[in-house]
Amino acid sequence: MSLFTHYLHNNKNGISKKYKPEAIDFVKSYLEIRDSKDITNIVAEKALEYLLFDYNDSIPFPSPKTPKFTFIDLFAGIGGIRLAFQNLEGKCVFTSEWDKYCKKTYFENFGEIPFGDITKEKTKKFIPDDFDVLCAGFPCQAFSIAGKKGGFNDTRGTLFFEVAEIINRKQPKAFFLENVKGLRNHDKGKTLETILNTLRKDLNYFVPDPQIINAKDFGVPQNRERIFIVGFRKDLNITDFEYPTPTNKQRTIQDIIEESEVSVKYYLSETYLETLRNHRERHAKKGNGFGYEIISKNNVANAVVCGGMGRERNLILDDRISDFTPVTKIKGKVNRESVRKLTPREWARLQGFPEKFKIVVSDVQAYKQFGNSVAVPAIQATALKIIEKINNA
Repeated sequence: MSLFTHYLHNNKNGISKKYKPEAIDFVKSYLEIRDSKDITNIVAEKALEYLLFDYNDSIPFPSPKTPKFTFIDLFAGIGGIRLAFQNLEGKCVFTSEWDKYCKKTYFENFGEIPFGDITKEKTKKFIPDDFDVLCAGFPCQAFSIAGKKGGFNDTRGTLFFEVAEIINRKQPKAFFLENVKGLRNHDKGKTLETILNTLRKDLNYFVPDPQIINAKDFGVPQNRERIFIVGFRKDLNITDFEYPTPTNKQRTIQDIIEESEVSVKYYLSETYLETLRNHRERHAKKGNGFGYEIISKNNVANAVVCGGMGRERNLILDDRISDFTPVTKIKGKVNRESVRKLTPREWARLQGFPEKFKIVVSDVQAYKQFGNSVAVPAIQATALKIIEKINNA
């Protein structure tokens, strides 16, 4: 299905040749055609042609019909980085993501199923040549820095090495990498130093100093800091780069709250609320600031992250509840203090996802997906700077 959907998305450019044989095989298998080879190929090709008709019009976020640049989307998650680059009229020509639930969300919104494990050669072989930008929100892993140079060989065994290897093979004009803020100080700064040495010295890219970008400075009410790393191929003769400056558009939680009453399932039980309060009190006695937090609607949210505390540090008061009858299995009664967690849709808004972005998984998976995703407006502001540099090179 990954090959098949990638073929559909790239049928009007030369990249489709890379996916066509497997796409035809997929159609033959799907149709269960067992006639002669000639007839099989003819029927399969006609089926492909039929499926291409208005394919782009059936998904919420179609690729631009006349793209201005191309990019690939690695460790794609649910497509936050893709959205940002696609909004600038970029064409995504390859994507990979291993999580099956993320793949489902990605397909429903972009009409494309990401390839799987990018560490496998059978996946890498389908990455096309001559794309403009490599994008990757690669996971931060512990680096074992055994060598003295802290370069390419010292990243082996990490997911960053897979990104570096693809950059080395494909030589894109530019790359955009995103990671957690903690990468800057991970292992006393040695991890980031290793990454930069690999990109600058081994791969020979111009890489300006990475920058910490906060989502709240780019039009979403979320205090979310992430490190951005960009680079340009040396033959483009790009010798300077300025990250985007914050916009003047300040928003608060009130701007992303649902307009009507939400389900009672988002309201905490009395028992759970008391557990959270006791938990915070225990930590306070130890001098720690850990615990739940009720955010004023006039403030910005704490970073939404994967895991329970991502929700519990962004609780709000919402007295629009009219029915306190539980709809899920909870311990105790629904609290009467109007304390609730934000909904998955509200989390999507905190990350800058459009209203038409489809949420097609359970709440548990949706929280995980948006917590692991990116703040789209911050990515897009940086992407614009990258594309401007490439165009002016």
